[in-house]
Amino acid sequence: MPDVYATIAELDTATQERLAGILELRAADRQQRAMLESVLSEVRFPSAARALEIGCGTGPVTRALAGRPGVAEVVGIDPSPVFLAQARALAGEATNLTYEQGDGRSLPFANSEFDVVVLHTTLCHIAQPERVLAEAHRVLRPAGTLSVCDGDYATTTVALGDHDPLQACIEAVKAAFLHDPWLVRRLPDLLRSAGFELQSSRSHGYLQTSDPEYLLTLVDRGADALLAWGRIGPDLAASLKAEARRRGGADQFYGFIGFASFIARKPPQETR
Repeated sequence: MPDVYATIAELDTATQERLAGILELRAADRQQRAMLESVLSEVRFPSAARALEIGCGTGPVTRALAGRPGVAEVVGIDPSPVFLAQARALAGEATNLTYEQGDGRSLPFANSEFDVVVLHTTLCHIAQPERVLAEAHRVLRPAGTLSVCDGDYATTTVALGDHDPLQACIEAVKAAFLHDPWLVRRLPDLLRSAGFELQSSRSHGYLQTSDPEYLLTLVDRGADALLAWGRIGPDLAASLKAEARRRGGADQFYGFIGFASFIARKPPQETR
């Protein structure tokens, strides 16, 4: 099944707005905020740095970047006009934030324009991710930094044991909302092939047991996808959603996603 994010700009406005709400819900999660801070803490921002986020969505990462010491300007690019409208609204009075509509595989920027490029939970949604990495390399200045963080979505689970019916919802989410759930495992090789020098890599676990608000959205979206594909009926879809909430209310919910982050550098220009 195609990843809906791969054609996000073609979806109806209501669907884009619903997904925009989920993006902000996830961004507000305490563990997600801590993970973002941990990733960005490894990035060296030069004085008056210019940063770009590819696939900025509703802008939570660009807002975090704009507030970091030494960052003079942040640009976010995304294909969804609905996401970008919300990003601009949420930017508030920030004067160092701008947003543009576009495709990460063909960036509307000149060579060597940015000191830092960020890809945060974006690359797994894009067909031909090597093109995005090539574009990131092109627009980075020599010795510039690329930060990539993505889910190891093959690890995603809400199962309490073998043949747990809720896991079928997660498998449906992987099919409907991800271009490649295994992508993060190939990123070191893809980064090197794009011309980057890999500086560091780290793992980040994301676990929800109590108040599993974000992971409930995965169960819901998976059940809706199974229903839309004709694999289950409306009664079973409703029952799967209800069971997830029963577990949450009874302190029996378990949901996990592994994440990995990579810091890479564009090599400095050779001296002649």
